[in-house]
Amino acid sequence: MHLAEELERLMHEEEKTRDLMEGDESILELGKEELVSIKSQEKVLEAQISDILNKEKEVEEFPNEIIMEIRAGAGGDEASIFASDLAEMYQKYAGKKGWGWSVIDESKSSAGGYKEVVMEIKGAGVYKMLRYETGVHRVQRIPVTEKTGRIHTSTASVAILPIRKKTKIEINPADLEIETSRSGGAGGQNVNKVETAVRIIHKPSGIDVRSTAERSQLKNRERAMSILISKLEARKEEKEAKQYSQERKGQIGTGDRSEKIRTYNETQDRVTDHRIKESWHNIKSIFEGEVDNIIETLLQYAAK
Repeated sequence: MHLAEELERLMHEEEKTRDLMEGDESILELGKEELVSIKSQEKVLEAQISDILNKEKEVEEFPNEIIMEIRAGAGGDEASIFASDLAEMYQKYAGKKGWGWSVIDESKSSAGGYKEVVMEIKGAGVYKMLRYETGVHRVQRIPVTEKTGRIHTSTASVAILPIRKKTKIEINPADLEIETSRSGGAGGQNVNKVETAVRIIHKPSGIDVRSTAERSQLKNRERAMSILISKLEARKEEKEAKQYSQERKGQIGTGDRSEKIRTYNETQDRVTDHRIKESWHNIKSIFEGEVDNIIETLLQYAAK
């Protein structure tokens, strides 16, 4: 690091100046002035280094890259359509925040919705903003296919997995089962002719991950490994969170994928977050990605 080298140089200058002052009283005053200047420069550099280290620490805690998984739950085709609505909501929100997103893997239902979709979202503050979206989301509405006007309740689960640059998770290659296949996703004939899609099964945990979006098998393998590590870390953190849940200040729920966190009631034009018992209206704009108010309220609650 350039700053560290410069700080080391100044410290060496300081030591040299002190030695000269001890050996020659005639330069005592001059030496004192020089030391004041050196000390001033050192303080500036130390503050800059501290700022960089603090930012690195924050990025490590709240990385700027996540994996978002959305899975249809109870409710059949309507649940898959709701999962698709949630995916679009987060994609539009990402667009408004200036974040980049891409679909890594997807499985569609006969109704055109998602049975499951895995997305990567990158951008400043992405994990910090979206970390409380993990859990079961519920929708209450009259499906377009419903002829009697009956309200249906469907669910979809969301999982937010931070991608961290440093990890303490160690994986034994013998614990992995790796499969390759032809990708069924977009990408033209080349994707379908070559086995680029990668599936990795972590045998001790039973975690199963796939990546199909990249054009090369190597890149899909790297992406799948990154997701696997994130899932193992999330499982470890979830276990620790439950263990110390009573001690955690400002906790919003358990961070468990099975916890019901939010209901989208279209007939009453209301979205309710059950963890903080707050509601918002204008559900149409919320599905269009206007979720800042919800997310900001959650963050404020957590900061109390």
